[in-house]
Amino acid sequence: MQINCDSLKIKEKEMFGKVLAVCRSSKKGTTKDIVKTGMLIEDHGLKGDAHSGKWHRQVSLLGIESINKMKTADLDIKFGDFAENITTEGINLAELSIGTRLKIGEDVLLEITQIGKACHHACEIKKKIGDCVMPREGIFARVLSRGLVKAGDSIKIIENANTANTI
Repeated sequence: MQINCDSLKIKEKEMFGKVLAVCRSSKKGTTKDIVKTGMLIEDHGLKGDAHSGKWHRQVSLLGIESINKMKTADLDIKFGDFAENITTEGINLAELSIGTRLKIGEDVLLEITQIGKACHHACEIKKKIGDCVMPREGIFARVLSRGLVKAGDSIKIIENANTANTI
């Protein structure tokens, strides 16, 4: 079921961010490759991504601010290296609450379902980089409303008037 953002009683917050990259992979536990655009499908996730499906972690997001904490002079880190589907800028994702909704571009609506996660023992990211910031600062969401997402799209934090969650 697609949710029309206009039909929800929402109050857009003053906090805005933007999408820096969209990434996907066909296998779990690996880094992801940048794609020009991605189709987010409601109650499924990013089309063609190994993590998509009917569960609570359909899409992963990680801020460039978190990625920058991991950079060192001898380590080249690229978008998707932490297996994030959407790399963001301008919003401290780890400070958001479960249930918070994010509007990306004109059509996409996500709802945060989890903050952080346990890292795989055989995680390619941890082997390559030595540490993984995703378990501490990455967030996961389910897709409430479908649409295309691409680098440069705006991200707005919205408050759903039907829940007690506020930011």
